[in-house]
Amino acid sequence: MIPFDLGLPARYRLSVCFTKKRKNLDSKPILPNLGRVLRSNNPNKVSVFFRHIFENEKVKKLFGANLALLVIASSFIPSQNTIKESEENTEIQTPLVLRTQNGVQYPVEDIKITTYFRFYHPGIDLDGVTGDVIKPIMGGKVEFVGYSKYGYGNSIVVNHGSGTSSLYAHLSKIYVKEDNLVNTETKLGEMGASGRAFGDHLHLEVHENGRAINPLSILP
Repeated sequence: MIPFDLGLPARYRLSVCFTKKRKNLDSKPILPNLGRVLRSNNPNKVSVFFRHIFENEKVKKLFGANLALLVIASSFIPSQNTIKESEENTEIQTPLVLRTQNGVQYPVEDIKITTYFRFYHPGIDLDGVTGDVIKPIMGGKVEFVGYSKYGYGNSIVVNHGSGTSSLYAHLSKIYVKEDNLVNTETKLGEMGASGRAFGDHLHLEVHENGRAINPLSILP
């Protein structure tokens, strides 16, 4: 406090005091402490950050409380990009769910793999003897029945839907026709050595959207 005396008589004397305002030690900084924001229990860290800024007294006076409430509320509204990413993730996961269903099986009863999936061999070979029953790995619709002397021999292609199909080659007999609906109990044919085959076996291929994939990636 600083007193001033203007030299007037006592009866007219006026005392004027100037007091310097003390700094408000309780005032919060406009920008929050990033460490506290990251340690906050609120999963929406962006909301915590902007809430601190727009709840500050200085910011409220400058912009008004209405703007502060609007910005805080907007931080809780999910953006269209977030919704789109969620939908895309759901679509990507759908084929994985189909692969793990109980309707997938090996096409033969006794499983003896002699040749595995490789770059030059787009499938697996299952050993057996002529006459072993061949069943589809999943239910579907017979898409192709044919014969190739120098290739797959007697072969069948079953369409399982969703871009997935399976091929069964070197059969000795075929029991189905094109457009037949089949399930995991249907007998497609019998194992053999027709076409370009060295000994009795079944050559199995699985295709997704026209691309050969490793059958063991979907078989149980």
